[in-house]
Amino acid sequence: MTITINLFATLAWLATWLLIGVRLRDRLQARPLQYRHLLILVWLAALIMHGWTIIHAISQAPGISINFTDAGSIVMWLCSLLLFAAMLSRPLETLGIFIVPFTLTAMLFPLLDSAHVNTIDLKNGLGVHIFTSLLAYSMFTLATLQALLLAWQNKHLHNHHPGGLIRTLPPLLDMEALLFKLIGLGVILLSFGLLSGALYIDNLFSQHLTHKTTLSIAAWFVFTALLLGHWHYGWRGRIAIRWALGGFFILMLAFFGSKFVLEFLVSPPA
Repeated sequence: MTITINLFATLAWLATWLLIGVRLRDRLQARPLQYRHLLILVWLAALIMHGWTIIHAISQAPGISINFTDAGSIVMWLCSLLLFAAMLSRPLETLGIFIVPFTLTAMLFPLLDSAHVNTIDLKNGLGVHIFTSLLAYSMFTLATLQALLLAWQNKHLHNHHPGGLIRTLPPLLDMEALLFKLIGLGVILLSFGLLSGALYIDNLFSQHLTHKTTLSIAAWFVFTALLLGHWHYGWRGRIAIRWALGGFFILMLAFFGSKFVLEFLVSPPA
């Protein structure tokens, strides 16, 4: 059953990616856009089946798995879910052409490492901390991809070469506005994640959490400073992109970097 669901989820993600590509091709060639309803249905089916694989993996252990590969699968599933919700009201399919392959890859990685070690119990509100933290990482992942596309768009527009996929993106000002909305939501979620961690984790600065906590707080300061700079000093363009990428790098070191070191370098699997 699990193998069948994984197979169908894989096919659904591939079909989603192909449908996005077809719609972007039609947009580039100024053709009428087709298959929107089919794209929505296939994307939703991929999310449901991928979500089932995550729930199944979690249900095999007494708590939630914090395995490196499982965490990556959850984050990319949340990214795709958030993008799917945004795509229903905004022309953001171009982001999907980049997000979907990463989501598919992240879904398949846990199959190569099915051992569920280091599980934790979700009682006493710890699930709130985990869920808000994963949502924050997902939101900042989307924001970072948005920043990269914005940098690409900005470069081509300044060089007067707005061709290819650049022509499928929303206007530059809309892209910038969306970037800061994503960062703002990410800061709110990360704030809840840090606060809930302080409430429900006995010692946020214990030996195995020190790097994660310190780097997460540092990332929070970077993103908050970016928002304040944007609101009070009009930071945008290259400055905003650099701060966004810097904050994301710190945040990924906090979560995935620390987990990679602990699971594969400090305590490599047998």
